[in-house]
Amino acid sequence: MADIARIAEVIEPEAKALGFDLVRVKMMPSEAGDGGQALQIMAEDPATGQLVIEQCAALSRRVSDRIDALEEQGETLVEGAYHLEVSSPGIDRPLTRAKDFANWSGHEARISMDKEYEGQRNLRGPLKGIEGDMVTIDDRKAGEVSVPREHIHSAQLVLTDELIAATQPLDTSGADEIVETEEEKADD
Repeated sequence: MADIARIAEVIEPEAKALGFDLVRVKMMPSEAGDGGQALQIMAEDPATGQLVIEQCAALSRRVSDRIDALEEQGETLVEGAYHLEVSSPGIDRPLTRAKDFANWSGHEARISMDKEYEGQRNLRGPLKGIEGDMVTIDDRKAGEVSVPREHIHSAQLVLTDELIAATQPLDTSGADEIVETEEEKADD
């Protein structure tokens, strides 16, 4: 099993060197269907809250080079084969850092608690913010609930009209160059 804290420790300076904030580092099953793993890195440009393709590519190259250098020195960060996936967090972004819970206060969120948490396991409603290490949400069923951040398994924003209106527009450069084609139908 990969040490996510160590991987994040290696990746964060690479993201910072490019002017990006690291949002999340996660190991997950590969979507390639090959039974392998994917090392998913989400980062954002603090000025826009997103990364465009060129920024993802730049971060991917830096991280790959750093991981390769560490492996040449004898440190293995990820056992076995894996794919590196670098992306922007998107509009319905994961909430992973204390500042995420503060910055997105007022927007609808979905929170899943870890197994060790005693109490309601899934919460959904307007995010009220964070004080100290306690995240507060106005859950649809339970009302206002404060939970310790360390017991949150996952949290993310819910895509709503209000969130779309509040989110800075995504970079649309190159959109005018997209050419739509009809898929060729296979012969029966």
